[in-house]
Formats: sequence, structure tokens, C-alpha cells
Amino acid sequence: MIGIIVPAHNEELYLDDCIKSLIAAAGHEDLGGEAVEILIVLDDCSDSSAQIARAHGVHTHPCNHRNVGMTRAAGARRMLDRGARWLAFTDADTVVPYAWLAEQIAFGADAVCGIVQVDDWSEHTPQVRERYDALYRPVDDHRHIHGANLGVSSDAYLRAGGFKALAAHEDVHLVADLERIGARIVWTARNSVTTSARKHCRCKEGFGDYLNSLATQTLLG
Repeated sequence: MIGIIVPAHNEELYLDDCIKSLIAAAGHEDLGGEAVEILIVLDDCSDSSAQIARAHGVHTHPCNHRNVGMTRAAGARRMLDRGARWLAFTDADTVVPYAWLAEQIAFGADAVCGIVQVDDWSEHTPQVRERYDALYRPVDDHRHIHGANLGVSSDAYLRAGGFKALAAHEDVHLVADLERIGARIVWTARNSVTTSARKHCRCKEGFGDYLNSLATQTLLG
């Protein structure tokens, strides 16, 4: 079984599109009919995120961590307990492509680090987008790490010690631990996911804060 884990904190504006894309990816013919379970980890949600998830018939798990490392770890633990052999992680404000899961599995690696793209820059100035494009490397063998596009075998995840209880950069630390144990990691530019560039981000020091920092650098620069 393949487990997909999505942390969500008040994501009613984005969650429906996210889940629809995950359901489509779970049905890819190259998966050979293998079971895929989607888990939305509802972290201190006070909006309609839970109702949206349940309307799609996916698994949900409520918690009150307000800590993305703990939230991802809780989701991984539930999927491991259900027998998942592969753990795929994305974010609730993200849409994955149809071949997302199939491509991850096809690599036969211990972990797969993918890239992200933004399709709506309307909250930012053109200068922010230009600076982002100048710094980002959407090519194979990149070294970008995104919790919104990450897959890892259950065995490697456990050997690496899983996600740490960090409020930010939990994905970076996991990949560092995977490297430490000698895991085979694929850094691919295939199957880029589409994520939000919103200014009011849910995770401090996450992707949204990175974009906001580029805005500050542009003003100073």
C-alpha cells in the first residue's frame, strides 16, 4: 500500500483541488492497481477543511500540534501502522500531476525529492518572480527540498528516524538524515507540483516566508 500524507491547517480554499489531484494520481495505470490511501492530517482546523476531506472519502486525523514536523510525523505513523510501504508527502495548497505517484515509485529509490512551480504570482511583484526564477534550479540533480513534493520508502523513513518535531525545515532535516544513512535519493525535475505563492502562509519559515523574504531583498536591493 502507498500512503499519501497531507498536513492541513485551515485550508478550505485549496484542499478540494489538492485532494482531487491526489485521487487522480492514485488511480494511475502504472501503479498496477496497488492500494493508495490518502490521509489529511487536520492540524487545529476551525474551518471546513474536515468536511471537504470527508466529502471525498479520504482518511482524516485531527490533531492540535501547530507544528508541521509533528503533523507530518503523525500522518506518517498512521500510514505505517496501516502497512504503507511508501510514504508520499505534499501540502494542502498544492496540486500534483497525474503521474506524481507512479513516477516516484518507478525510480526504485529510497527517496524522491521533486520540485515545485507557481502558477499564480498575483500577490507578488514582478521583481519577486524574477528573483525567484534566477535562484531556482528546475533541473534534474537539483538540491531543492520541498515537503510539498517528497516521497520516501517506509524502510528508509524509519531508518532515518522520521520527521523531527520542528516548526519549519522538517523536510530538510529528514533528507539530511536520509543522506546520513546512505539512502539512495533521486533529485528529479519530472512531475513538478503546483503550489501556492500566497503571502499569508501557514508555516513559518516555509515556502511562503521564503517568497516574502525575496520581496524584502528586492526592496533593499
